[in-house]
Amino acid sequence: MAWRIHESILRGEIDNRVRGRIKGRVWLNGREQPIILDLSGNCSRDVAGCLVRFENPKSRLSEEENVELAARQDGVPGDITASRKVRVFDVPLEEALDLMKKGETPPEHMGNCFYLEWFSEANGRVVVESTDYKIDVSTPAWTLSPDEEQEQIAAAHQAMRDWLERLDEALAEKREQFDPEDEKPLDEFGYEKFMRESDARTDKYMELLEKYEGHPDQEKIVAREMGWTWLEEALEADERGALPPDEPMEVPELVPNPLTEGVDWVRDEDGHIHHPLTKRASKSAVAMWHYCNDRGLLGENGDADLAEMVFQFQTTGAKIAGALDSLGYREELDNGGFVVAALKRALGYLHKSVAASDKVAAKNLVDAGRLQTFRIELFDVRAEILELMKRFRANQA
Repeated sequence: MAWRIHESILRGEIDNRVRGRIKGRVWLNGREQPIILDLSGNCSRDVAGCLVRFENPKSRLSEEENVELAARQDGVPGDITASRKVRVFDVPLEEALDLMKKGETPPEHMGNCFYLEWFSEANGRVVVESTDYKIDVSTPAWTLSPDEEQEQIAAAHQAMRDWLERLDEALAEKREQFDPEDEKPLDEFGYEKFMRESDARTDKYMELLEKYEGHPDQEKIVAREMGWTWLEEALEADERGALPPDEPMEVPELVPNPLTEGVDWVRDEDGHIHHPLTKRASKSAVAMWHYCNDRGLLGENGDADLAEMVFQFQTTGAKIAGALDSLGYREELDNGGFVVAALKRALGYLHKSVAASDKVAAKNLVDAGRLQTFRIELFDVRAEILELMKRFRANQA
C-alpha cells in the first residue's frame, strides 16, 4: 500500500524550474529535519517549470499517519498538480458522515486539490493530497510543449505500473503456488494463502481506483492494469455499441435450511438471515459505537484508541459474517477450511480491539463498569470463535 500523509504535513516546496528535475523539501509534524526529494521528471502542466510552496494551516500529529519515511527520497514523480478536481463537502466531515448514514447527500462542490505523488526506492509510492493547503505557485521558468505533456502523462502512468509490478513480484516471492484446479480441497492454510493473494489484488485495485479517480477512461485503465483484458475489450465494445442489450435474469430466492435454524442461522429484527454469532457481534458493536458516539468520544476530536477499539470490533463482526452467514443455506458443510481461515481473520481484528481497550482503560475515558462490560463481550465473542474453529477443523478431518 502507498504511504499517505496529509494532516502531518507542516509545509513544503516543490521546485521544477530545471526541466527534467524536481527538487523538494517536506516538513512533517514530529520530525525536525525535512524530507528531501530528488526526482527525475516533470510536474503536471499546471505547475511544470514552477516553484510550488504549500502550507497546512490545520497541521497536527496524526496517529493514523506513519511519518517514518526515509530522509531522502530519490525516484520519479507521479502526478504533481495543484488543480486536480475533487468533490469537497460544504459541511464539516462529521455532519457529512451523519447525513450519508441517513441516506442523504451532503452538500458539496468541485474544488481544486493539491496532489503530490512520487515513487522512491526507499518507500515506494508516497501520496500527499489535500484541499486545505495554502498554495503559492511561481511564474513558470518554462512550459511543457504538447508533446512533452503527453510524455509526462505517460511517464506518470509508467511509474504507477512499475510500482504495481513490484508489488506483484513481492507477493509472488512470499506465497507458495497452488493449482486451483487441483482436485484436492484446500485446507485452512490453503485458504489463508488464497485470501492473502486476494487481499493484495484488492489493494492493487483500490490503489488504481484512487489514482485514476475522475479520469474519463478510468474503467479501461484499471481493467488494463489489473490484467482484465476481457473487461477492457468489453468496455471498448460497449463504447462502440457492439454489445447485445442486457437481458433480465431471474435469480432464485435463497431459502435457509430449516434443519439448522438456531444453530447455523437466525433472523434479525428485519427478517434477514445471519449466523447467531454474526447477529451477536453486530449488535454488540452497534451498542459500543452508540455509547461512545452519544457521549462525543468519537469523531475528529475523539480518542484514537477508543476509535480503534470500536472500529476493530465492527470489522470483526463483518469478518464473522463473511465466514458464517452462508452456512444457513447449506445442507452439509464442504468447505470447513475456508470457515476456519476466515474466522482466524476475524480473530485478528478482535485481538486488535482488545489491545485498544487496554489502552482505553489506562486513560479512564469510559466509565469503568461500562468498559468492563464491553471487554467481557469481546472475550465472550472470542470464545465462541475459537469453539467454532474447533468444530470446523473437526469437519476437515
